[in-house]
Amino acid sequence: MIKLFAMDVDGTLTDGGIYMDGSGNELKRFDVQDGQGIALLLRSGVKVVFISGRYSAPTQQRGDNLKISRCINGTDDKLRDLRSLTAEWGITAAETAYAGDDTPDIECIKWSGVGFAVANAHPSVIACADYVTDRCGGRGAVRECADRIIRLNSGEDR
Repeated sequence: MIKLFAMDVDGTLTDGGIYMDGSGNELKRFDVQDGQGIALLLRSGVKVVFISGRYSAPTQQRGDNLKISRCINGTDDKLRDLRSLTAEWGITAAETAYAGDDTPDIECIKWSGVGFAVANAHPSVIACADYVTDRCGGRGAVRECADRIIRLNSGEDR
């Protein structure tokens, strides 16, 4: 049973593009289907966490909008933060799923009971994942992960 779904943001929840206007403002594009998947997970009792290696106001805003369980926004050690959260919440590695797209996500993918790589992830990430989505990051990949977790938790997908 998956109790926690944690994910990278840039390249996983987004397409990896960062729009900068030269005045310090940053924009990111988020997919509404991914948001719906997150909402379905939260309603089913699964905690959802963003773990981003770089701070970004749009990341925090999206987390707040979706009312996720926690947003770790700008960390230098994703695995440390993931392990700290699971210890705080009494969740095991086997009860954790993680999705990512690039090398800073590999440790979390390997540590988690279920590791996801988005379709356009770096080959080294794909090589260590349990599942690879059909869709690319920021284009419905997180919804695919959410649907898979819901099926796993219901016993439909083993």
